[in-house]
Formats: sequence, structure tokens, C-alpha cells
Amino acid sequence: MELREEIAATRAGTGDPAALLGEFRRTAMLVPTVTDDRLMSAHYGGIRWIFAFTDEAALARFAQERGEAPGTEWTYVSVLGARLLDAVVPALDGPTGVAVNAADGDGSMLFPPARGIVPDEAAVDGPAHRGEGGR
Repeated sequence: MELREEIAATRAGTGDPAALLGEFRRTAMLVPTVTDDRLMSAHYGGIRWIFAFTDEAALARFAQERGEAPGTEWTYVSVLGARLLDAVVPALDGPTGVAVNAADGDGSMLFPPARGIVPDEAAVDGPAHRGEGGR
């Protein structure tokens, strides 16, 4: 299944979490950029969430939800989900996860900074956050 189908199955309670994570890791995500080519993110619940989208239509819905005029161009980069989880998240300060298709309600999914999703050193339940080492 492709990522959007894995998300739907997981949200319906029939999905396989390992298959969902695997598909996310293999999928090229569109990540909007802001000033200085930083990846667009927001803080919620003590976690930084990087916004990532499965396609331009999902990104456009997000832009519209944020009040952007139709046709406004957004810059973005294409990044494999695996690179987001394995390289980008650990390089940032503080707990960081990925929010996929944030404007799509039932089509959205969060990949939190937890062991088994991100490297242990970046996980909120990993050694760095249990006092067993620094990040």
C-alpha cells in the first residue's frame, strides 16, 4: 500500500504500525521551507512538529487552512521520510516529530519522537531523556 492508504488503514484500526512506518520511511515527502531554508514546523505539547505532505494537493490544503490566497506559491523540499526521522530529527534541539498531511483530518498522521520511530538518542523515551546521556 502507499502511505495515504497505510494512514487510512491505521486510522480505521486495521493497519499494521510497522507497515505504516516502513511506508513513511520509503516515501518522498514534501516539506515546506521558511526563512533561511529552514523546514516549516510548529511547537505543540512540548514537541516541535515538522510539517510534511504526501503531495502538492495536501500541501495546498494546508496552505489554504492557514489562510493563504489560492495560487500562492510555497517553496518546499522533497525529503525521504527515513531521512527526516534518521537525520533531521536528531540534528534539531529538543523533541521533534513529523506531522503528515496536517490539514487532512482523517488523512493525517503523527510520527512522534519515540523509540522505534526516531533514533534512540532523539526519542523522548530514549537514554538522553532518562538521564543516561546527553543529546
